[in-house]
Amino acid sequence: MKLTWILLICLAAAMAQSENPLTDAVMARYKPVRQNLIESAEAMPEDGYSFKLTPQQRPFGEWIGHTAMGNYFYCSQIKGEKAPDTQHLHAVSGKAELTKALADSFEYCDAALKDMDDRKAMAEHQVGDKKIYPVQGMVSLVSSDNEHYGNIVGYLRSKGITPPSSARAAKKK
Repeated sequence: MKLTWILLICLAAAMAQSENPLTDAVMARYKPVRQNLIESAEAMPEDGYSFKLTPQQRPFGEWIGHTAMGNYFYCSQIKGEKAPDTQHLHAVSGKAELTKALADSFEYCDAALKDMDDRKAMAEHQVGDKKIYPVQGMVSLVSSDNEHYGNIVGYLRSKGITPPSSARAAKKK
């Protein structure tokens, strides 16, 4: 009898789990980093876009452009299509243009992820001469965006700006 109850509890727990645990895990990490990056781009004043932590590092604005370019690349993999040309972003340096480019790149990613599920994430696509799987782009997108946010935090803090994730955490206390 005890074993039957344990089996029933395990079965109920398994049924309560998501049908798309992979996609759900990616989305749970994508949404906050998306918010953090957009709010970071908005929080940095215009003159901070040319700021470098050290002479060897890229300026803040280049991080925003680089992030947007990466978003298009990884999300094109999710969509199973050739990446849009983003080379023009190398020449963009102003806050308004870069903030818009970042927001636009996330809109492209939102569209790529909108109807994603685990089955679609594991489906093979042929793009040019390469076989790709959307899950590769999903994992790369989240890890890349989190890495870039980690870099951007130092720029914000050195300018006396509380990073968005820290500001939200402080409000919850």
